[in-house]
Amino acid sequence: MLSSALRSIFKINRIATMTGESVSRKLTGYEFYEKTLGSPKLILAPMVDGSEQAWRILSRRYGAQACYTPMFHAKLFSDPKHGQKYRDDQWSTDKEDKPTIVQFCANNPETLLNAAKLVENDCDAVDINLGCPQHIAKRGHYGSFLQDEWELIASMVSILHKELAVPVTVKIRVFPTVEKTVEYAKMIEKAGAQLLTVHGRLREQKGHHTGLADWDKIKAVKEAVKIPVFANGNILYHSDFQRCLEYTGVDGVMTAEGSLHNPAIFADQKMPPFTWEMAKEYLEIVRDLKTPVRSGIIKGHLFKILHPSLPQHKDLRERLGKSSQWQQYYDIILELKERLEADFNNIGEEGEFNGQLDEKGIRKYGHWRCQPYVRPPLPEDYGKKKNKKQENKRESEDGDQQEDNKEESNKKLKMEEDAGAVTAPTTA
Repeated sequence: MLSSALRSIFKINRIATMTGESVSRKLTGYEFYEKTLGSPKLILAPMVDGSEQAWRILSRRYGAQACYTPMFHAKLFSDPKHGQKYRDDQWSTDKEDKPTIVQFCANNPETLLNAAKLVENDCDAVDINLGCPQHIAKRGHYGSFLQDEWELIASMVSILHKELAVPVTVKIRVFPTVEKTVEYAKMIEKAGAQLLTVHGRLREQKGHHTGLADWDKIKAVKEAVKIPVFANGNILYHSDFQRCLEYTGVDGVMTAEGSLHNPAIFADQKMPPFTWEMAKEYLEIVRDLKTPVRSGIIKGHLFKILHPSLPQHKDLRERLGKSSQWQQYYDIILELKERLEADFNNIGEEGEFNGQLDEKGIRKYGHWRCQPYVRPPLPEDYGKKKNKKQENKRESEDGDQQEDNKEESNKKLKMEEDAGAVTAPTTA
């Protein structure tokens, strides 16, 4: 029985022979970024229930140059008993789905490797999630809640670097100081990471306390390491990609929420697309995919795309919330299309709805167009210690309760869907 390391070497040799390469090694650093990934500047972020294959297809149509999968749980993905069901439910790809990086969360090197081995033949790299700040990551001991355990992180990066036939990449959040953030990034680089994504927010910046990402820390990391760096955070409009590239000097810019609210954010368009247009196109991709997409994922995407439109047509919002089948979703979108076209014709886009920036830097469009969800700014005293222990404790408990409620809702929805994924009909 061959060891996993030997299998990786033989695979690399086979690929090298097929492509005419004379050197039996996997590409690293900028060679990997340029030759394998194609030097991408615009990247779709890994998002739980948000960057599945259907969404990657839609994103690539509008200019995404590289895509990440949703975050997969390495232990569940590689579980001998239930792993196949989890993989069938979570992971799908095809030969057109390139370049794609598969992301895992984990807290055990061997478990992570076992999961990564299951996808190494079907992706361009494997990414380790060290950025998830949610309560479920805290309870599961993964994501950003590992960022103080540098020895463990180094061992996870190192084992993938040594054992996989494809490169290992890592996504992190920043520390309060530039110095520690840079030291952290250099440690991960030294362990074997071939590309680093820096989300310029602290672990504590989430939910109502999200705030702005710190591009200065991202810039400092880029200047300190020798591997390619992607930036993540503060991308509301297409123009923000170039602004971030110029400010930080990074090699590429990643967006998560910006994509969820406007899948065409990767395209340089004068005006964002109509919400119904994007929702309809996404549903038609879901219909045509050989691999079914769960109802909860579809519904989540539709609510985000349509978030400017549904408050104006609350009856359709209620119908969407109660729907669970592809045809129900599609019928709602077609009805919303008629209403939004009427709104567009009656109101028009002259004056205030032509995308001009307001005093806060937010562009105003009609409710028929895709537009970002803008989070409120952090309070001025956020992060300061002014006898706020009780308040912070109360906020933490409230947040934990909200996360628990959300998790219970997700469990209920998943139990309902486990009987079978939503399958779209072959015709509209």
